[in-house]
Amino acid sequence: MDTSRSSVNMALISAIVAVATIGGLLFGYDSGAVNGTQGGLVEAFDLSPAKLGFTVGSLLIGCAVGAFFAGRLADVIGRKRVMIVAALLFVIGALIQGTTGDHTFFVLARFSGGMAVGAASVLSPLYISEVAPAHIRGRLTTVQQVMIISGLTAAFVVNYFVARAAGDSLGIIAGVKAWRWMYLAQAVPAAVFLVSLFFIPESPRFLVAKGRIAEAKGVLTRLFGEETATRKIGEIEASFSSEHRPRLSDVTAPGTGFRPIVWAGLLLATFQQFVGINIIFYYGETLWKLAGVSESVALERNIISGVVSIAAVFVTIMVIDKIGRKPLLMIGSVGMAVTLGAMTWAFSGAGQDAAGNLQLAETPGYVALVSANLYVIFFNVSWGPVMWVMLGEMFPNQIRGSALAVAGLAQWTANYAVVQSFPWMAENLGLASTYAFYTASAVISFFLVKRFINETKGKELEEMEGWDAPSASNAA
Repeated sequence: MDTSRSSVNMALISAIVAVATIGGLLFGYDSGAVNGTQGGLVEAFDLSPAKLGFTVGSLLIGCAVGAFFAGRLADVIGRKRVMIVAALLFVIGALIQGTTGDHTFFVLARFSGGMAVGAASVLSPLYISEVAPAHIRGRLTTVQQVMIISGLTAAFVVNYFVARAAGDSLGIIAGVKAWRWMYLAQAVPAAVFLVSLFFIPESPRFLVAKGRIAEAKGVLTRLFGEETATRKIGEIEASFSSEHRPRLSDVTAPGTGFRPIVWAGLLLATFQQFVGINIIFYYGETLWKLAGVSESVALERNIISGVVSIAAVFVTIMVIDKIGRKPLLMIGSVGMAVTLGAMTWAFSGAGQDAAGNLQLAETPGYVALVSANLYVIFFNVSWGPVMWVMLGEMFPNQIRGSALAVAGLAQWTANYAVVQSFPWMAENLGLASTYAFYTASAVISFFLVKRFINETKGKELEEMEGWDAPSASNAA
């Protein structure tokens, strides 16, 4: 059943999306805030390189834990309440990281912040998909990716100006080290998120799952009008099992471990990381330097790259509900395979100077630079936002929370594995072989999407199925 477009309360839906996507902003901000603080961490806690790596990486471990438990708790206590818990973790984590002198407390706070990031990564698209009209659900959920990149860019900007005001990250502002202000600044948007959450309704799908029919109808009436709300209540009720409430075992299937639709979600979640997007970001400054610009200009151009990434996601917003999710994923896979292949070629001729720094000849240097930026654009037009859109909408109501728990855990585990394996791969296999792996992952992702992913454009959430196998019309 298509929701009547004329009865949709876009003012309320826009407000809900604006609040929910603050979680995406914090997702990006918390992930990017550590840039520029590592010198301060070493000084404050006397960290070895290994301990510094663990301290920084503890966020990603928390992300995996947070994504899993948030997906499960969303089916138990509700989407809104879990987002409130995540907002509290954001605030507490920021304040402790910015003030504590104890390394153990700092790591625990960073882990807690990671749990909040993981929770926000799965709950924002989940919540938006459950309140948005089907005909614009894709573009509204894609706003999440805009906010993630905006958060990353904001963290870079704040860190840049804080360090500039203090002289460097070890300087002092108002009696506090500059690098600590970089963490404390996170508390401001986190507090805004926390307060705003009290003014939005609970997901009507969760309310129906809990048997709170009158409340669900009230929310749906505010969103779509009374006539549509009455019809949708029955459709939503029919999409849940009459035998039991949603539970984690709903995602499993005899013999294969998970239901086919869950395997499809795991495919999307892991290959979004296997294409190496975070590694590309780590080499952004280096690539600008190889093109002949100074360090300060390289840092400024990293900010520009963030702005370009945001612009790329706006392209997705304009087209995702017109051409669909699956075509965008396939286009992105092709574009990433080509650009990563070009980077593999460029790095195949890389050398090192006396200090061990990466060196490329002029032509390969420019090829690597241009290819890296084109890669980021292809990623942010496709797999960056579309993966989160798909995870938020592709699962049936009965298993959505649990399936997102599993997929979110897989996504952040893959993220951690790629980030942690990169130094070893680069040192022992070389950059060319390392980027060849990311290239191969992009190529494989094209065929996996072609074979196993079904289109969800324009479908109501109650039409989502378990997918025993891709249908003939969607497999092609």
